Amino acid sequence: MSELSRFLERAETLLDRLEAFLPATPVPPDWDKHIAYRWHRLQGRGQYRPVTRPHRLRLEDLRQVDRQKRELDRNTRQFLAGLPANNALLWGPRGTGKSTLIKAVLNEHAAGGLRLIEVDKTDLMDLPEIVDGLYERPERFILFCDDLSFEAGEAGYKALKAILDGSISTAPDNVLVYATSNRRHLLPEMMAENLDTRIVDGELHHGEAVEEKVSLSERFGLWLSFHPFSQDDYLSIVAYWLEQLGGGELDGTARKQALQWALTRGSRSGRVAFQFAKDWTGRRGL
Repeated sequence: MSELSRFLERAETLLDRLEAFLPATPVPPDWDKHIAYRWHRLQGRGQYRPVTRPHRLRLEDLRQVDRQKRELDRNTRQFLAGLPANNALLWGPRGTGKSTLIKAVLNEHAAGGLRLIEVDKTDLMDLPEIVDGLYERPERFILFCDDLSFEAGEAGYKALKAILDGSISTAPDNVLVYATSNRRHLLPEMMAENLDTRIVDGELHHGEAVEEKVSLSERFGLWLSFHPFSQDDYLSIVAYWLEQLGGGELDGTARKQALQWALTRGSRSGRVAFQFAKDWTGRRGL
């Protein structure tokens, strides 16, 4: 009996050590407590990780993108009402408000049952697992894929195509995909691929490589394009954020500094305008 007791004691010690290396049991998401989650894979097991401090940006904080705001907000309201709605692709240059708009839409409609799950490109292969637990939920979910782009042959490319349209199993009615990208077709476009384009009976036929790249982006029913801001638009955004942050009015000195700020960064975007407003307000505060 003493040998058996020693054996059992050693076995328990060994099991305790092994348990330290095993992933913890995922905690079920509390959709009432948190409005945003990130899909996170740890030690081979995926789980929803709550975003405890989501961005509190409002739709009115986005300036000079009224058409894009109106279209995405309308599509989201259709979705929340149980009406037909489209997956959305927001594409255009960096810093023009694509990701910010999706976050602002979440804040606008969270009280109405909208929830967001951010999915990194490296985790797109988990999409079937991610949506599997959402079928019976009363909430409406946005799968948010930020700064999305692919290289040829990446596994996540086909996984996203399948969840959008083309898999034998359909996505839940309470799930939409909102993605942002700097590329309209999400894949690099090479000059050589256009050489396969031909004209048949007056019609333009693209080569197979081009058709394959278009086939993903066209699965998004709603395309929203963002473009670089004009100088007046940029200064208008600067003036808004100076007012919001307590930096005063956009006088002649601030205007000159704002233009210089944009010139040194090679961009007149909403992000650059916000960064200047923070810098100007902070320096005045000192």
